[in-house]
Amino acid sequence: MRRYIRVYVPGGTYFFTVVAYNRRSILTSDLGRRCLRDTFRSVRSQWPWNMVAIVLLPDHLHTVWTLLPGDADYSLRMQKVKERFTKAFLAAGGHESAPTAAETQYGRRGVWQPRFWEHTVRDEGDLKRCVDYVHWNPVKHGLVERVADYPWSSFHRYVRIGEYASDWGHVDPCPGFEMPE
Repeated sequence: MRRYIRVYVPGGTYFFTVVAYNRRSILTSDLGRRCLRDTFRSVRSQWPWNMVAIVLLPDHLHTVWTLLPGDADYSLRMQKVKERFTKAFLAAGGHESAPTAAETQYGRRGVWQPRFWEHTVRDEGDLKRCVDYVHWNPVKHGLVERVADYPWSSFHRYVRIGEYASDWGHVDPCPGFEMPE
């Protein structure tokens, strides 16, 4: 069995990729967005973090979080996000894919792929690349031609606070920088 080694840095900043089960296009549906918004609010009220950046794509999401000083437990937060989203999504009429027998044995549902991918942000340059990657992702996947045209992204908040011009991202801001999709 594969062994996953995660790095836990108290007060650290992390880039995450979380994927829907079988890459189903559920996250940008009205139901998916509503359940994610409510889930993030609920989990953050109990286990706070700063959401630095986020983008919802139909079948996966990328997000960058900074935890509070002294706190390194992003795994608990991600577990709670996935659990609460699954409950809310299914209770509101969302459908799941049939998990494998082995996944069912471990109590997994067919809403999220098992686990998540995480990258510990090392410095300001790495943070900039991660945030740029988050915001560029809809263009990378061919969902829009301009970053500004994609509605489910923190990019618009970054434009409002002056971090990006509204026409930012007409070329790949981080060529060669790849994160798991």
